[in-house]
Amino acid sequence: MTIPGTMMNFPLTLPTILERAGRLFPRVEIVSRRPDSTITRTCYGEMFKRARQFAAALEKLGIESGDRVASLMWNHSGHLEAFWGVPCAGGILHTLNLRLHPQEIAAIVRHARDRFLIVDDVLLPLYEKFRKEVSFERVIVVPFGSASVPHGLLNYEELLADEGDDFSYPAMEENQGALMCFTSGTTGCSKGVIYSHRALVLHSFSLGLQEVFGLNTTDTILPMVPMFHANAWGIPVAAPMLGTKQVLPGPHLGGENLLNLMEQEQVNKACGVPTVWAGILAELENNPGRWKLPAHIFGACGGSAPPLEMIRRLDLFGIEIKHLWGMTETTPVGTGGWLKAHMVDWPQEKKYEVRAKQGWPAPFVEARVVKEGVIAPWDGKTAGELEVRGPWVAGSYYEAPDQAKRWTEDGWFRTGDIATLDPEGYIGLVDRAKDLVKSGGEWISSVDLENTLMAHPAVKEACVIGLPHPKWQERPLAAVVLKDGSSATEQDLREFLGKSFASWQLPDAFVFVEAIPRTSVGKFKKIALREQFAGWKWKS
Repeated sequence: MTIPGTMMNFPLTLPTILERAGRLFPRVEIVSRRPDSTITRTCYGEMFKRARQFAAALEKLGIESGDRVASLMWNHSGHLEAFWGVPCAGGILHTLNLRLHPQEIAAIVRHARDRFLIVDDVLLPLYEKFRKEVSFERVIVVPFGSASVPHGLLNYEELLADEGDDFSYPAMEENQGALMCFTSGTTGCSKGVIYSHRALVLHSFSLGLQEVFGLNTTDTILPMVPMFHANAWGIPVAAPMLGTKQVLPGPHLGGENLLNLMEQEQVNKACGVPTVWAGILAELENNPGRWKLPAHIFGACGGSAPPLEMIRRLDLFGIEIKHLWGMTETTPVGTGGWLKAHMVDWPQEKKYEVRAKQGWPAPFVEARVVKEGVIAPWDGKTAGELEVRGPWVAGSYYEAPDQAKRWTEDGWFRTGDIATLDPEGYIGLVDRAKDLVKSGGEWISSVDLENTLMAHPAVKEACVIGLPHPKWQERPLAAVVLKDGSSATEQDLREFLGKSFASWQLPDAFVFVEAIPRTSVGKFKKIALREQFAGWKWKS
């Protein structure tokens, strides 16, 4: 006979975290660089008060459980307040990707059936571009400057000023929705994911683990990823729970701006995609000795595999990159890990090999690699599609029945990433399934080619795509951005790659471009490159 436990049935919901932040960490700072570059300072005590006032205001506006409230905002304290006010009123905050085309934003709003919108005043011109294609019941404007809020729209500050401190949380249960994101559309159309209160709470616990972010009350973290990109990797929820100071950069993601914030606020932890870290590295190398940074900065990197050369060079400046893996569908952190105890005394090069991988699955996230329908061995060699499952892994997309095939019959999520698992449990990304180049029946990793190309001293960025070929099915083409003042020929790059790759794996063509198209979160947008070079004529 099963004997039940004697523990309380206590729901895992966001109001508990908000109360904790307001009572235990009221003096912990939130620093924001606003769109006009000015710096503002607030704290968790103020966030607690204002988030509850916003929740009360939403109740007066008639919000009901499960209503979607869209946000069109940069990273700043007002957006952070919305992260708490909307779910604590029983609604679902839907962070809109403001870097998408207005028509795509409108389509996502209609799909999500967003009822209200909260928008930065500086983003009203963007809203105006799709306003007639959506039907928000109320639009709430966050004012930054002295300009008045347009007639017919609500002033966020005035809404809060009308509320007291007597808000009572509505009844809610842990599996109801709290936040909503749509995927970035790197390889296809955007799809909606609704994060439950329970998933967000459990995910926040994982960010406090040393093997993941190790967040605590002595840290200052700089999330260099937008809040509309998988909840800025969970920082807006986990940092208040753990009493961590946040530095929010707004739209200013250039290397110089970020380094200024790191110096001024003595940031010791930061997270961003490889292109953002590359911008920081370029500034550090071009201006040695300019910034007085903390002796050690933990740098979480995700979105795509960072070049090993970049990891090495950032080490020289005290920035220790840890590559984690995750997706919008995994809330988003899916892996943690670092060097294991028995690896500490390994030769430096061997340790770099481990650091170039994506760590091991975070607690309660299970992973497997499947090749041609068979679960692959943990040998570090057999590559197949990475599949995951766990309490903060999506079990479906929002109203997208045509995407049901992304989940296996036994409940695993097919990530679309091609990876290996080694005997120690480390995941090694090979490529996105759609980005592998299939040439003459053999697979070529575009990521491996890109990372090696970016180790060339003249190369700033490189992106490799597969294009149709009349004989080989597909062949790789490399789009290359050279560093300012540097030069390299196609033959130079071919010889450089030839040191690490077989001749059949080398790109058949190199094109030198001024910039590589990116998604809204800074990843290379290979769809755009394929469109740009569609119809490419290979040399015979």
